[in-house]
Amino acid sequence: MATFISVPLKKSSEVDLVKPLLKFVTATYPAGEEQAEYVRAVEELNKLRKSALGRPLDKHESSLEILLRYYDQLCAIEPKFPFPELCLTFTWKDAFDKGSLFGGSVKLALASVGYEKTCVLFNVGALASQIASEQNLDNDEGLKTAAKFYQMASGAFAHIKDTVLSALNREPTMDISPETVGTLSQIMLSQAQEVFVLKATADKMKDAIVAKLANQAADYYGDAFKQCQYKENLPKEVLPVLAAKHCMMQATAELHQSALANQKKKFGEEIARLQHATELVKTAASRYDEYVNVKDLSDKISRALTAAKKDNDFIYHDRVPEVKDLEHIGKASLVKATAVQIPLSQKFTDLFEKMVPMAVQQSVSAANSRKADTVNRLIGSMREATNLCNGVLASLNLPAALEDLSGDAVPQSILEKSRAVIQQGGLQSIEQLIRDLPELLQRNREILDESLKILDEEETTDNELRAKFNQRWNRTPSGDLYKSLRAEGNNFCNILDKAVQADQVVKGRYNEHCGMIALLCKPENEISAAIPSANPAKTLQGSEVVNVLRAQLAQLDEVKREREVLEGEVKAVTFDLTTKFLTALAQDGAINEEAMTTSELDTRYGSHTQRVQLNLRSQEELLSQIQVSHQEFSALKQSNSEANSREEVLKKLAAAHDSYIEISSNIREGTKFYNDLTEILLKFQNKCSDIVFARKTERDELLKELQQSIAREPSAPSFNVPSYQSNTPAPAPGGPTPAPRTVFNPQQPQAKPQPPARPPPPSIPPQAASSSAPVSSPMGPGSTNPPPVAPTGPSQAQGPPYPNYQGYPGYYQMPMAYNPYAYGQFNMPYMPYQAQGQAGYPGAPPTQQPYPYPQQPPQQQPYYPQQ
Repeated sequence: MATFISVPLKKSSEVDLVKPLLKFVTATYPAGEEQAEYVRAVEELNKLRKSALGRPLDKHESSLEILLRYYDQLCAIEPKFPFPELCLTFTWKDAFDKGSLFGGSVKLALASVGYEKTCVLFNVGALASQIASEQNLDNDEGLKTAAKFYQMASGAFAHIKDTVLSALNREPTMDISPETVGTLSQIMLSQAQEVFVLKATADKMKDAIVAKLANQAADYYGDAFKQCQYKENLPKEVLPVLAAKHCMMQATAELHQSALANQKKKFGEEIARLQHATELVKTAASRYDEYVNVKDLSDKISRALTAAKKDNDFIYHDRVPEVKDLEHIGKASLVKATAVQIPLSQKFTDLFEKMVPMAVQQSVSAANSRKADTVNRLIGSMREATNLCNGVLASLNLPAALEDLSGDAVPQSILEKSRAVIQQGGLQSIEQLIRDLPELLQRNREILDESLKILDEEETTDNELRAKFNQRWNRTPSGDLYKSLRAEGNNFCNILDKAVQADQVVKGRYNEHCGMIALLCKPENEISAAIPSANPAKTLQGSEVVNVLRAQLAQLDEVKREREVLEGEVKAVTFDLTTKFLTALAQDGAINEEAMTTSELDTRYGSHTQRVQLNLRSQEELLSQIQVSHQEFSALKQSNSEANSREEVLKKLAAAHDSYIEISSNIREGTKFYNDLTEILLKFQNKCSDIVFARKTERDELLKELQQSIAREPSAPSFNVPSYQSNTPAPAPGGPTPAPRTVFNPQQPQAKPQPPARPPPPSIPPQAASSSAPVSSPMGPGSTNPPPVAPTGPSQAQGPPYPNYQGYPGYYQMPMAYNPYAYGQFNMPYMPYQAQGQAGYPGAPPTQQPYPYPQQPPQQQPYYPQQ
């Protein structure tokens, strides 16, 4: 009776986790202790995967513990690494597929950590079922352990059933499909209930309790049998074992319920239940004796029935009721699928405990971007105000006009501006930076173009193969996979275009002021010679207007210095929202980054914003006062052409100095921008190269799988030789001979030699199925619960005897000279069929179209003979 079903493990191909994960770690975290810790964690994770999946596992709890730890690590790192961008491809084989003559096997490769988790959890359930099946059920400890692991296996399979479609976002292999794992979960639950029946029997519990437990186990096995009837991928021995267990558990329930009837002096009911139990075990013994052993149970029921009949015949003479009139036995379930709760392992330690989830990383990145926007806005408004101030002063020739009251000496402010330009490298430094810009731009464009080119080439190849193989090419289209990368590439293109425009603006300003900047780089005597002389102005040294104007300029300098201090304070503000984001993610399961960041920015930069606005208002008021005072000052000066020419040159020199400072700053910022962009584009190029490499690997795997799939397909269907091609004499004329059809039915009765009858079409009606596969007679008329019967012959619900992919035609007529692979590795055998244009068969009416041979019925799935 102790025959239990265990599930085989899935097998995985080797995957190198180190390289892609280290790329992310080194690109995200600066060199230091933190990065070194994550590097060690990545190497440890890779070792853990090899231990869990890279070697055969013993049927022991220690092996299961390794699987549980690896599954827990996958759950922990899934939100912390950008796996869709890393393009880690995991390849797993179908647990129930044994391959073919060519060594092929159903495999699925996906760049999804959810797929890896699903397959690892499948192995958790499979290994738990194997450990439970190895337990010694003759002692109490073995029974408890078996029940525990069967319930664990049931919970693992049930969890896969609920999550596999959302985890994969595509059709899974048959072993992890919701239907298959749902059936496996029910089988494991049934076996756990049976273990409790054995324990209750061993503990000599009351017959009423054992009967209810056994009846519930029979009900569970019946449900599992119903779910398993049309699962062609499960091993062939599963179905008869479930049917036999259903009979045996029901017989056990009847046996113990009969003992309860004896206690209640219902001797007729006792005999009826024992007779029903006898019929059940006889059915199990006659149909499924090669899968289960029912001798002990049968002997026990036989002895009880003999004794009950003897007592009733000689003593009680109680009427034996019909089975259908008996009261139904109650049910009691003691099992429940163990829910999957993370962590599964009690010894779990997160290797990447200090690494924050990707949601937090992305929120921190977005918060830093908002902070940078706020800082740039504040600093930009202050610098714009400074440029406006310098422009106004230069247009008024201030403060040079106040220093040039003599009319012939070079103003002190112009000399200071000249020294500042010379100290910063003069004209040569700007010209060198300008000459370097096109080279930096070209380097970035080449990196970006090369990155997009490899994406285009791979996508073109993918589209060509998709057009060639149609629905057989069932991986995600490259165009869909590369959408985010192309959007990122387009963004880089726009950035470079804007940078080119900014370069042109800077070059235009340089060309406008390069003459005066060159003059500022010359010695004082040459500058003095270049500035026109003017007649000395009236004595204005002690006038009130000059004093007021100088006081206002001093106040304006103070405002500018305050802005410089304020700019430094704004740049110095730092804050980290990581802790707050982690708290929000733990409490709410999501992060409202925009609201949290905006609130923090208002708190940190609110006072600075107010001070900036106050500073800008002060400058605006001072500039208005300076313009009024300058008008009064100009009115006091003697107006002549020489004075106007001199003032114009002084204005240009002041404007040239301001332009030099701004152009120099802009070009250095542009050079830094291009250099920083180069690093970003190199990372983008690496990202594109990685995903293209992963796609090429996946493409090669799929091509290999398609080769093996086509190699496993029959070159031509099996068919009966028509009578007109055999040596038997032709039928006597007198009527049209029906055209023969291909019939895929191994149990089809042989046709009579004369005349050849038209075989039925491939779709087999229920009547034909029942006639070709007679079922053994049911139990006696008194039975109300006939046991499920495992199918013994092909039925319409059964499919091909080997895996048939969804969307892959199991067989189709291949036209001449068709070769889906240009590799020359496989020359597919081809069976020459009768051409479409051949003449009709002898005796066919002239209006009837020729019936080509062989021919598949239209819009009908191919039907293969069952093995």
